[in-house]
Amino acid sequence: MDSLITAAARALAAGDPLGALNRVALRDDAPALALRGIAMAQLGDLVRAKALVRSAARAFGPKEAVARARCVVAEAEIAFASRELGWPAKALDAARSTLQAHGDRVNAAHARHLEVRRLLLIGRLDAAERALALLEPASLPPTLQAVHELIVVGIAMRRLQTRTARAALARAERGARLAGIPALAAEVESASLVLNTPAARLIARGEERLLLLDDVEALLASGALVVDACRHVVRDARTVVSLAKRPVLLALARALGEAWPADVSRDALVARAFRLKRADESLRARLRVEVGRLRALLRTLAGVSATKRGFALVPLRAGEVVVLARPVEERHAGVLGFLTDGESWSSSALALALGASQRTVQRSLDALAAAGKVQAFGRGRARRWTTPPVPGFTTGLLLPAPFAGD
Repeated sequence: MDSLITAAARALAAGDPLGALNRVALRDDAPALALRGIAMAQLGDLVRAKALVRSAARAFGPKEAVARARCVVAEAEIAFASRELGWPAKALDAARSTLQAHGDRVNAAHARHLEVRRLLLIGRLDAAERALALLEPASLPPTLQAVHELIVVGIAMRRLQTRTARAALARAERGARLAGIPALAAEVESASLVLNTPAARLIARGEERLLLLDDVEALLASGALVVDACRHVVRDARTVVSLAKRPVLLALARALGEAWPADVSRDALVARAFRLKRADESLRARLRVEVGRLRALLRTLAGVSATKRGFALVPLRAGEVVVLARPVEERHAGVLGFLTDGESWSSSALALALGASQRTVQRSLDALAAAGKVQAFGRGRARRWTTPPVPGFTTGLLLPAPFAGD
């Protein structure tokens, strides 16, 4: 490898894409194309970066397996940065195996981290943890140590293990400081901001207050009966009942939880559950059916007793009933939560991350665009959606499945 290629590679490793381009911008040999592609990716031109890396992969000969594998890893990284989450995982795994077999331990670890970050983003926490456990961070350079710890932070935050998250964040800060790469330091700072931004809103006995992720963790371990309107479950310290596919029952549970220890009138429950202002006899009959279903689902946690004017929630073990809601109420909170990471997303990637149909996501995006909350650029399959950060909205940490696991 000639001196210009070596110098350009060192500049990229130090986070200096312009310095790298100054050395190889006019060259079209395979190593130069690969370095130019990585430099363009660092500068944010992901479309050009992808084209250059693919050209480099074609330019490397069949005997240059390691170089071709590195190009596959680079293309996967570009795809991740542009939120193209449907890229072939098998190709990345094959490239990682090639790099490992040829002794390129650092790039093999980088490929593994990309795999884990994708799993984390689409909510497959168990698979992400298993893959991450195959790496030993102490043997990695500072840059990859910081990336490794950031993944640990992401998993811990989604599992509401804030002590683990803060310890990993401290290690990530040390790694980023040693690496001296501004973009990596900014990513660490962003993770720290999420940890210190309200993650939910507590509603109890007619009062509301914002909670940090630490507060949410403490609440769920407190023994209170929690109607979790973020993850669509009702839970105490021992039992979790999912209402993710029962929106009417979730609305009833939330209304009863917000009013506890008082009851809620039948008319108010009809309005909350069915979104109708007036309750006739047919709606009252339907309400009785839905309350019966809710009573059956919550039988291990609470009873739903009838009163003269309506219904009340009666916890079996807990001494307190609270409601956990999102900091900002938004009908399309799932979509908006992912877009607030500052990256540009395709509707297909959002559908994959949310575990929803692409058509459902597209309707949400159209509604958010009409309200001026998101914006799109590009056309067809290249169309991407983005939004500036929403004040008080802390990404999708407390969204329901698929974040619950695999």
